[in-house]
Amino acid sequence: MTDPVSRTILLFDIERFSDRDDIEQNYLRRMLYDIADRTLTAAGIGEDRRIRADRGDAVMELIDANASVTALLRALLTETPVQLHGVNRMASSSAQIRLRAVLATGYVAIDERDGWVGSDLNHACRLLDGDVLRAALRERTGDLALCVSEDVHRGIVRHGHPGIVPEEFRPVTVAGKNGPMKAWLHGTVPGAGTAAAAYGGAAAGTAEAAHGGVASATGEAAHGGVAGGSPEGADGGPSGGPASGAGGAAVFHFHGGAPSFGGSLVGGDLHGVSGGFVAGDVVLGSTGDGRPEGPRDPRPSDGPSDGSGRR
Repeated sequence: MTDPVSRTILLFDIERFSDRDDIEQNYLRRMLYDIADRTLTAAGIGEDRRIRADRGDAVMELIDANASVTALLRALLTETPVQLHGVNRMASSSAQIRLRAVLATGYVAIDERDGWVGSDLNHACRLLDGDVLRAALRERTGDLALCVSEDVHRGIVRHGHPGIVPEEFRPVTVAGKNGPMKAWLHGTVPGAGTAAAAYGGAAAGTAEAAHGGVASATGEAAHGGVAGGSPEGADGGPSGGPASGAGGAAVFHFHGGAPSFGGSLVGGDLHGVSGGFVAGDVVLGSTGDGRPEGPRDPRPSDGPSDGSGRR
């Protein structure tokens, strides 16, 4: 086996390859090779600077570490989608090609059977086969889902080189045999707003409090209730009041952090303030005389309202 050497690792995989018949698979493989070649040529990487391994529905490229990773990433963001569009606009529905792609760096050795060996390569392959990238491609109208390793993001993406927009990459976590792996997905995280947190993306609508406590930026209530982020609460009360959820109970969601409420009272259920939710009549603060305010009487009253929700 050769000594491990630093390489840039580029992986492509065809979506739903096994669903096609033999003729279609043969066509898709030719298109995959053509798209990979054109992408690498656009990045200024000739055949003498790369080694290719065929994996049937996938292709693996080991690229000379001295080749520009920035130029390759730029080509993946621009040239690869153009090539995919050009192929698919002329192909029948059964011959459409959509790709998952991973760009990573690491050390790889070649054994006596020309096999590639290296934990960095293994990690890149697991990113390619991970649920995050598969789900991202399923949810998109485009034909490419691209993920880059943590090292590529740190060394290239975050610096905002021409043609590379750091804000277009989202952090994700991919399950691996040796534990979770961090990576960066180009474009929207699959299930954004609902399952995004599970994939490592920031949950939609949350904002970090000044000292690390995190609550819903709009005070999202159950069943679509709207709270303090709007000019008025869901029940017409003043801005900042809790929204009415099912049965008139307010529900406040908390994502991480360690929120604490001095002099506060929760009239209802309390489930893990850090990383859980609070349900029931929630009062934050005090009544003005230094004593915590008790829960409101749920029975209707004929008395006038003072505008705060109490009668």
